[in-house]
Amino acid sequence: MASHPDYVEYVVEQLRGAGSVRARKMFGEYGLFCDGTFFAVICDDQLFIKITPQGEAAFPDLPKAPSHEGASDSFVIEDVDDPTMAVELTRITCEALRKAASQKRRK
Repeated sequence: MASHPDYVEYVVEQLRGAGSVRARKMFGEYGLFCDGTFFAVICDDQLFIKITPQGEAAFPDLPKAPSHEGASDSFVIEDVDDPTMAVELTRITCEALRKAASQKRRK
C-alpha cells in the first residue's frame, strides 16, 4: 500500500519547525530531507526516522521497526499530530547525520 500524498504533505508541515523539510518520491514511497539531509521515509502512511546514537540517547523508549522488508530498524513515529517530539528528533538526527558525513569526508 503506497502512502497518500495528503499524509506526506501533513507530515512535512508538522516537521517544518526542524528546518526546511521536503519530501521526494523514492522507492515507490517518500524520502524526507531536512536542510538537504536525508533523514526519514514515509512508507504505508507511517513515518520512520533514521536511528542515530544521539537520537537513541534522547529518546530511548521510542519504538523501532523496519520501514519495509529487509530494511534496518528506524524509529517509528506513531503520533505526528503533536510534532514536538518528532521535530526535536528530526533536529538531533539531522545534526548527527551531517556531523558523521563531515567526519567521513575528512578521512
